[in-house]
Amino acid sequence: MRLIQIRVEDGDLDTVRAVLDDREISYVQTDEESAGGEASLIQFPIPPEAVDEVFEELESAGLDPDRYAVVATAETARPDQSVAAESHADRISHDELRGRAVGMNPGAVTYYGMTILSAVVATAGLLLDSPAIVVGSMVIAPQVGSALIAAVGTTLDDRLLVKEGFRDQLLGLLLAVASAATFGFLVRHAGFVPGQLRVTTVQQIAQRISPGFLSLAVGLCAGAAGAVGLATALPVSLVGVMIAAALIPAAAAVGVGIAWGLPAVALGAGILLLVNAASINLTGFLVLWGLGFRPRDWGHGWPNLGTVRQYAPTVMALLVLLATFAGASTVTVRQMQVETSVNDAVEETLADESYEDLRLLSVRTRFGGVSVYRFDREVTVQVSRPDDTAYPRLATRLEAAVTAAIAEESSVEVTFVDRQTAR
Repeated sequence: MRLIQIRVEDGDLDTVRAVLDDREISYVQTDEESAGGEASLIQFPIPPEAVDEVFEELESAGLDPDRYAVVATAETARPDQSVAAESHADRISHDELRGRAVGMNPGAVTYYGMTILSAVVATAGLLLDSPAIVVGSMVIAPQVGSALIAAVGTTLDDRLLVKEGFRDQLLGLLLAVASAATFGFLVRHAGFVPGQLRVTTVQQIAQRISPGFLSLAVGLCAGAAGAVGLATALPVSLVGVMIAAALIPAAAAVGVGIAWGLPAVALGAGILLLVNAASINLTGFLVLWGLGFRPRDWGHGWPNLGTVRQYAPTVMALLVLLATFAGASTVTVRQMQVETSVNDAVEETLADESYEDLRLLSVRTRFGGVSVYRFDREVTVQVSRPDDTAYPRLATRLEAAVTAAIAEESSVEVTFVDRQTAR
């Protein structure tokens, strides 16, 4: 419930009363003379979804849009004012949306300081292969504010918010990568991690250097959940963890790749970071747009060329997001296709009668090299076999099958797990 307070000049009282009476809104009128003229302070509670509707009717009736007005939160109201809303879209007003988004973004010192801390914690969690520590880095990450500010600014064509949101995101993620790389370099050369550590074999890192559909879904759902939570007055603190889950671990993985001098790791995690960042911003905008939020002076119907020129910053922001999303997603989709082809080729090979005693445990495709459009394929296949049974030509057959399936050269490594059966 929202408590509205409006200062109304005496000449506009009849207009305001007519709008409120038409909607069956109970109100309180108090004499007010602080501005040197005769006026009244009108107070009334209404549901959140009715705030925009009531203000639009008041402005259409001739009330000054720049009047003194306060929207506060009320726990409950009597009598019930739910009839004030013509629609039950369960969303807040435009002004409240903007205010909530701005309020979620901390000051520069707090934002960048917490970004550094979250990146360092995420890097430690990745190197320790500890999901709990990685989750802890998401909790303290402040990226939810900048992501939602960018989405709100783009939706409302607020140039200041667009600039602030995208600037904070870009600088914050670059700082996270730099912090992770610096911390990784220090722990590597100071001997805090084994010198022979192969970071590509660490599960928490390996999951983030080969983007796939599931990784893409995380970014899409995080942006959508953040926008819904912001626009419907639901708590967004947990949504912030979801947005950080799509960004901070990937940024930390990029830093680890830089610290260990592995371009393939940095590139794979960087693609994941780009995909998730673009997904969050794009779906955040689309959800807010779908919920009915528009620029204040947006005309009805489809925009014409003049409207596109007027809202050039919004159009450019969307084009950049679409281009980033499309480019990064192209690489992600290609990797998904390769992984599917590799898995099918491995399963088809092991379906041969000569390998009927083998059990497929896992297939992992690693993407190396530094080219975005062409990757070197390294496939690791883990199988279970009867104890003391040799399969000397298995790796060769798998390599031939995988190379034929993806039409590119590949290398296959087979790991055997011996098993014994007591009868």
